Amino acid sequence: MAVLEKALLGGGCFWCIEAVYARVQGVERVRSGYAGGKRPNPTYESVCTGVSGHAEVVEITFDPTRISYDTLLSIFWTIHNPTTLNAQGADKGTQYRSVIYYYEEKQKACALLSIQEEQKRWEDPMVTELSEAPDFFEAEKYHQNYYDNHRMQGYCQMVIQPKIVKFMKKFEANMKK
Repeated sequence: MAVLEKALLGGGCFWCIEAVYARVQGVERVRSGYAGGKRPNPTYESVCTGVSGHAEVVEITFDPTRISYDTLLSIFWTIHNPTTLNAQGADKGTQYRSVIYYYEEKQKACALLSIQEEQKRWEDPMVTELSEAPDFFEAEKYHQNYYDNHRMQGYCQMVIQPKIVKFMKKFEANMKK
């Protein structure tokens, strides 16, 4: 059995990011949560007001023998806009910032290279934060698997579903069967 690794990414609403990565082959677990703030044990309410300083993130547990960290980053660039500061679509605030938190120097080096390559695709400068992984705080239970539990809700249909479709078109080979 392979040794599992973790990735910690934020690119707007965690419901969107979680819904995509939950469909990726080699991803064993995805948890929505908060990271990067100054207050311990943040709640959704404190994160939404911006006072906690945390970003909405997903903690991805993956099997590196089945999917590479680099591929996880390629998916990340596909499903959010890394050039909008503290916003993704109508979601605005520091909690929606684009961020890559790394757990080890190997991830940092991979992310730096990925950012350099990705910048070539964008006219505007990328604003993705790259920082060492801080403490991760799992979000409240009702945020976990949000898309799968609320598919008919308006936000799921109008915002999350298009991101899943975009992922499926570009990364069909990486989709769970």
